[in-house]
Amino acid sequence: MGIIVSNHGDSTRGNVPEALSVLERIRLNKDQETPLSRIRNVLKLSNHEELKFTRENLKKIEERLKDVFIKFYRKLRHLNNYSFLNTLAISKIMKKYDKIASRNAAKTYMETVVDKSYLTSSDEIRKLMVRVESIFVEYFASSNRSKAMNLLRPKVKKEKHRTTFSSGFFVGCSVSLVIALALLIHARNIMGADGKNIYMETMFPLYSLFGFVVLHMIMYASNIYFWKRYRVNYPFIFGFKEGTELGYRHVLLLSFGLNTLALAAVIMNLDMEMDPNTNDYKTITELLPLLIVGLVILITICPFNIFYRSSRFFFIMVVFRCIAAPLYKVNLPDFFLADQFTSQVQALRSLEFYICYYGWGDFRLRQNTCRSSHVYSTFYFIVAVIPYWSRFLQCVRRLVEEKDSTEGYNALKYFLTIVAVCLRTAYSLNRGNSWRNAAWFFSALATFYGTYWDIVFDWGLLHRSSKSWLRDKLLVPHKSVYYVAMVVNVVLRLAWLQTVLDFNIPFLHREIMVALLAILEIIRRCIWNFFRLENEHLNNVGKFRAFKSVPLPFNYDEE
Repeated sequence: MGIIVSNHGDSTRGNVPEALSVLERIRLNKDQETPLSRIRNVLKLSNHEELKFTRENLKKIEERLKDVFIKFYRKLRHLNNYSFLNTLAISKIMKKYDKIASRNAAKTYMETVVDKSYLTSSDEIRKLMVRVESIFVEYFASSNRSKAMNLLRPKVKKEKHRTTFSSGFFVGCSVSLVIALALLIHARNIMGADGKNIYMETMFPLYSLFGFVVLHMIMYASNIYFWKRYRVNYPFIFGFKEGTELGYRHVLLLSFGLNTLALAAVIMNLDMEMDPNTNDYKTITELLPLLIVGLVILITICPFNIFYRSSRFFFIMVVFRCIAAPLYKVNLPDFFLADQFTSQVQALRSLEFYICYYGWGDFRLRQNTCRSSHVYSTFYFIVAVIPYWSRFLQCVRRLVEEKDSTEGYNALKYFLTIVAVCLRTAYSLNRGNSWRNAAWFFSALATFYGTYWDIVFDWGLLHRSSKSWLRDKLLVPHKSVYYVAMVVNVVLRLAWLQTVLDFNIPFLHREIMVALLAILEIIRRCIWNFFRLENEHLNNVGKFRAFKSVPLPFNYDEE
């Protein structure tokens, strides 16, 4: 296709072929918001970009059009299957009717009524499917029909035996290492040794990080198991790429694999510390937890298609959107993950300790000078507040965009929590009646507010219109589960009382008490996860659409 160029000024436009003149009315759709584009919009800066037919733009357009065709074809398949299932259901109902009424009306009714109805006689869906197939084969698969159909048809995820076997193997390794660790501590009386306090204040915070992460992953695997059991469509709600979502076996494999690695490092650390033949390598033993953290980070950002790359990149993307709040539009995965981080405050503080312990060189002598540093104490506040602040900004963004006052009350909940966390931290560092009283008041207020919000808004329970004060729609058949969950939520939310009442158990070190409180909060969060997503599945309470629309890469201006 050529363009005829004339030397007569404006007459050139009249010589342009009609097919190419359409391109003058096409503009690229830029639906993906970035922090820079958001700042431009807030500052009212011009951001108009004309359509440029570069290789990169054409490649992006082709990929998005391919995605549009695939989504459209799969929706047609769902509609076709829906028609077939309804026809099959009517047939079975009629057979049941003939059996009970001792009649023979099924065959006649199906032939005269059902087969001639629009439900079965319409060929529009099949014609559309054939047209989509032919277009996709020609333009997106280089006339290779088998390749095109592999892309168009939904991928059925098959469970692999090696995943189950590997998970079981790492579970066995974890149990064995826990037993070996307990025997090693008892046999060498490590907890009664002179270096007990030094070890608990330095090495325990380093290794407890893995315990928090592994526990949260195991609880998330249990969430996935019960979501699947009670038919909560979690892949659709989270927006996972079809066929790439992780099952509970995959999450257990990752969690127990990390657990095995961490436990092996703990035993190596203790053994090399106690063994006189290897005691000279103390510096290397101190670096073991840092090496594991580095390995986990490298695997997470690894660009190669190993270790569930699609899920890793999805996780990284959502984490970035949480950090960049409120510069991105808030979707369900964004605030759901931000809520998970609010229950991992102690893990984030452990990461701060990593930076302090290894960055300032304390690990060479196993000395903990972090606690006496004013910089460390300042960031001890900041790190604890970051997850709640991110969640607060997300609520503000939704309040501004959606004009929903509910989000304002939700933002107030996180603001009260920020104040309570800061006051409890200040009391734990400084002590004093004024800090204690303030921590008491705001912690009690935040606990009452958060508990009410969890049960009423996030879980959708305690409805006066319902006879049982629960939702009208429930997935779990036993209503007692909901009542127990509400009570457990209240009890676990009161775990902060230990920090204010200074309730200490003599045979437990302070670091162990802190870890136990963090574990209780992780368990509470994972119980919250199930009922939050169940409520979303049944009532769409987040006001998100029940279907996914795939935007076209361009629009056409008629005027």
